[in-house]
Amino acid sequence: MCWLTAKTVVISVPRWRSLSLLLRSPLHRRAFFSSPPLLRQGERIICIKEPKAFKGTTKSTRKLKELSNVLEDKEYSHVLWWKQRMQLCRKPSTVQLIKRLKYSNLLGLDVNLKNGSLKEGMLNWEILQFKSKFPREVLLCRVGDFYEAIGIDACILVEYAGLNPFGGLRSDSVPRAGCPVMNLRQTLDDLTCNGYSVCIVEEVQGPTQARSRKGRFISGHAHPGSPYVFGLVGVDHDLDFPEPMPVVGISRSAKGYCIISVLETMKTYSTDDELTEEALVTKLRTCQYHHLFLHTSLKHNSSGTCRWGEFGEGGLLWGECRARPFEWFEGNPVNELLSKVKELYGLEDKVTFRNITVVSENRPRPLHLGTATQIGVIRTEGIPCLLKVLLPSDCTGLPVLYIQDLLLNPPAYAIASTIQAICRLMSNVKCSIPEFSCISSGKLVKLLELREANHIEFCKIKCVLDEILQMYRNSELRETLKLLMDPTWVATGLKIDFEKLVSECEQASCRIGEMIFLEGERDQTISSYPHIPSEFFEDMESSWKGRIKRIHLEEAFIEVEKAAELLSVAVTEDFLPIISRIKASTTPFGGPKGEISYAREHESVWFKGKRFTPAVWAGTPGEVQIKQLRAAVDSKGRKVGEEWFTTAKVEDALTRYHEAGAKAKAKVLELLRTLSAELEAQINILVFSSTLLVIAKALFAHVSEGRRRKWVFPTLAPFLWLKDTESLDAADGMKITGLSPYWFDIAQGSAVQNTVDMRSLFLLTGPNGGGKSSLLRSICAASLLGICGLMIPAESALIPHFDSIMLHMKSYDSPSDGKSSFQIEMSEIRSIMTGATSRSLVLVDEICRGTETAKGTCIAGSIVETLDEIGCLGIVSTHLHGIFNLPLETKHTVHKAMATEYVDGLTKPTWKLVDGICKESLAFETAQKEGIPEAIIQRAEELYFSVYKKDALMERNDTKLEVCTSDIDVNGSNESCDPFSSISKRTFYPKVESTNRMELLRNEVESAVTILCQKKLIELYGKENTSELVEVNCVAIAAREQPPPSTIGSSSVYVMLRPDKKLYVGETDDLDGRIRAHRSKDGMHNVSFLYFLVPGKSLACQLETFLINQLPNQGFQLINLADGKHRNFGTSHFSLESVTSHR
Repeated sequence: MCWLTAKTVVISVPRWRSLSLLLRSPLHRRAFFSSPPLLRQGERIICIKEPKAFKGTTKSTRKLKELSNVLEDKEYSHVLWWKQRMQLCRKPSTVQLIKRLKYSNLLGLDVNLKNGSLKEGMLNWEILQFKSKFPREVLLCRVGDFYEAIGIDACILVEYAGLNPFGGLRSDSVPRAGCPVMNLRQTLDDLTCNGYSVCIVEEVQGPTQARSRKGRFISGHAHPGSPYVFGLVGVDHDLDFPEPMPVVGISRSAKGYCIISVLETMKTYSTDDELTEEALVTKLRTCQYHHLFLHTSLKHNSSGTCRWGEFGEGGLLWGECRARPFEWFEGNPVNELLSKVKELYGLEDKVTFRNITVVSENRPRPLHLGTATQIGVIRTEGIPCLLKVLLPSDCTGLPVLYIQDLLLNPPAYAIASTIQAICRLMSNVKCSIPEFSCISSGKLVKLLELREANHIEFCKIKCVLDEILQMYRNSELRETLKLLMDPTWVATGLKIDFEKLVSECEQASCRIGEMIFLEGERDQTISSYPHIPSEFFEDMESSWKGRIKRIHLEEAFIEVEKAAELLSVAVTEDFLPIISRIKASTTPFGGPKGEISYAREHESVWFKGKRFTPAVWAGTPGEVQIKQLRAAVDSKGRKVGEEWFTTAKVEDALTRYHEAGAKAKAKVLELLRTLSAELEAQINILVFSSTLLVIAKALFAHVSEGRRRKWVFPTLAPFLWLKDTESLDAADGMKITGLSPYWFDIAQGSAVQNTVDMRSLFLLTGPNGGGKSSLLRSICAASLLGICGLMIPAESALIPHFDSIMLHMKSYDSPSDGKSSFQIEMSEIRSIMTGATSRSLVLVDEICRGTETAKGTCIAGSIVETLDEIGCLGIVSTHLHGIFNLPLETKHTVHKAMATEYVDGLTKPTWKLVDGICKESLAFETAQKEGIPEAIIQRAEELYFSVYKKDALMERNDTKLEVCTSDIDVNGSNESCDPFSSISKRTFYPKVESTNRMELLRNEVESAVTILCQKKLIELYGKENTSELVEVNCVAIAAREQPPPSTIGSSSVYVMLRPDKKLYVGETDDLDGRIRAHRSKDGMHNVSFLYFLVPGKSLACQLETFLINQLPNQGFQLINLADGKHRNFGTSHFSLESVTSHR
């Protein structure tokens, strides 16, 4: 299943900054400056007249012509759907509102109640027309400074958004609720988090005349995983965007279960069929979906062991689905589900969806739910999380989702080999690597399709394209880029030619660069005049400047600059003489006051003062200007206050300035929307590029963490007994040398290592706390990582192409399903037995421990015989030692044990895998360790020896196994330890490009460092040892770049090039962490570095001190000269004839 279309762990929609500035009612004094929003194709404005309110009108005397209450069949199904949702409401206030609903129309309005009229032309009638377009969405209608909902929608707002009903709980009015404009984002978040979609209706902004009709239009929608984006093109901030949530449909055929995922945002769908019930439930558990549809073919399936009530059989799947809202559908699963999606989202029938299903052969089956949870691919409390150790702690978001989906749905063997080849190349990269900008594909598609991408988003898109080009132009990264094409094709379903990708990335990047104002350009400064508050120009011009290059807005810029200058002249001529007159006054207290002030709410610059009018008009300076003053008024002609004044000239200048600014802003928005339309034509390239960088970032991060943990790449090979396999490239089993539990850090030497040479089924025994469960988890995780192309926690490994990996651990009962823990275990074992083949890896921990010992032992023995006959690889661990007394008919099963040793008369586990049988359970020792009273343990021993004395002596003889100890400290490494290893936390910081001056400085520093250090190394090694001489090879790390994984664990000397052209010299064994620390400081986020690797920290320290003492002699300024005094190395003058001094 494509990870891009079916996976998300996002729980809630992110909180945006308030849209009150964006969507507020017009406060401009000049309302005609605001242009109406651009209407997209298919939208229309419905105008209505505001009804007059007649005093004294009552319900009994109203005689209005109402619409027919007869519902069409299609509307009836929607009303029933909403009625079911009303039955789920629990708040007392909501319950009271529901009593006033009447399910005779889509709004649930009772036309006999107050404000319930549906007469044509009324607001309720208009809302009903919008509701009929999207009948299963909550409708919020803009009415002045509020977004209002009525009827059923009002009940939903009260129940899930925490809003109070309008008018309280009075019983004579229809339910009404709403939120202020400034709280819209919070309300949408609350509704979408609870699974509801919302349709938002906006008012057309613009001039309104008396008795004029208000126009409204559908401005957008908010769905779970798809936020409301209307108006974002004009704001100056970016937004977090969750992964889109699909609509999911499930059906069943003779081949197994099928899951269909449809993404309305991307207009794509994918299918994943031939699934087992457990694999299907795993996908449902890891997928946050918008709506769930179940095909009627599920009503007749017979695979489960528990009835679906009246719907048939299904067992585990029904238990998963019945706790969630779903709907039945029938017919062709794909076609009918697409029809449901179009109906759900109000799409036209002509809208098409692209099939992105990648059909690939030789692909392992998806993980079962038990396997995924028991190794922490799905986070489970108490289970070591595999995802936490695969990536650095600072790698979050989309790369983590990709790795999780890769593990849940292992790729085809060819793709896994390609991923491993990519990781191997990444591990050996010596040059600096891009930052790998990650943008959600859903975000790209929605913003470009709706023409709402702002300048910040275009800059991010350009970063994505430029990083693709950077990898292409770098000979060391180009091969990696080529190999990334295939995993990206699998993730997106888009097959794109390599050269076409590069050419179109270059074309799109150039187009954005031609249009968008980029960081570092300085041709758009905010207007500034001495007598006008700077905040005024900042507020007025920051909403459109710094977005589009000036060359495209030259006329608009000139017009605004002229208008600003005229405004400055008007303010200077009309207000400044009055200010001068007030300042010349000598009255200390109670005298005149006045200033030129910015009225932010009214977007005006006015004179604010009091007691400045002269008692006697004597023709003194300023009197003429005082006579010209008039009271300032707001947009509705109301007087603002007693202290605010203006003049006709200032008002005319303000009007011209606002008009010029409005035209400039409208032009900016028009150009941004035009650019969105242009890039939408290349949306496939953009989606492909953004996904490629997500994969690249995930794999680079994995390689970095793997090298730090000293993990290795396994050898992947097909099974030897396949007919089409050549013996030279094949494997007759699996061998892992030096295997460690994945949750321990090998680099810190905190784990016992085991060698697993598996060519058949193992029957494993061992004591409690002896490491059986840890061994099974470790083998499962290493095998899964191997067949996904990733690094594993071992010294070396040969892993065959498994067609499935299945792990069964302990089971719990399920009272809601009426199943005991043993029933659950048998259900999971049934699934494993059904899916196991000779190419499977089956791992079962402590089989049949939930039932009576004798019969459980026999069931376990029969299961072992069956797995042995199948010929799969795997391990079955058990404490049922009676299984060795059964006459089992096995041909290949091998007995293995977790070893113990005797120390000071006590039996202790070694956590090592050895040949043989271990019947020592250490049950009494484990109980004592966990605090069971000594008296209970002593009595237990007495009872044991009284009944099992003979067996105890036999076990004592059988458990004299070879003592295998580890050279590594294993303190605390048993199963009761805390399984989570600590991971250092890093912080991610943004970076920017360097200037040409910094490039020149970097070249000079690189030349000086190379020559200085090379000569010093010759001096240190001596001329006779030139064969051992280390070559100084400086590598540059520019802004928005990071060190390659090859620097991990190596000593290096680095030089930081600060923006003030001063240098900092240092040495480190953690270059990546040191660079992040430097860039975290104020003003340092865009610094670049030079570094070179040296063999050992001692030499690095010597060269650090040497450079600190020698670089100033070449004319460079250092900020850490004091560090050079800590050692005497390099303090004498060192000639450097070939390096030009830096001035």
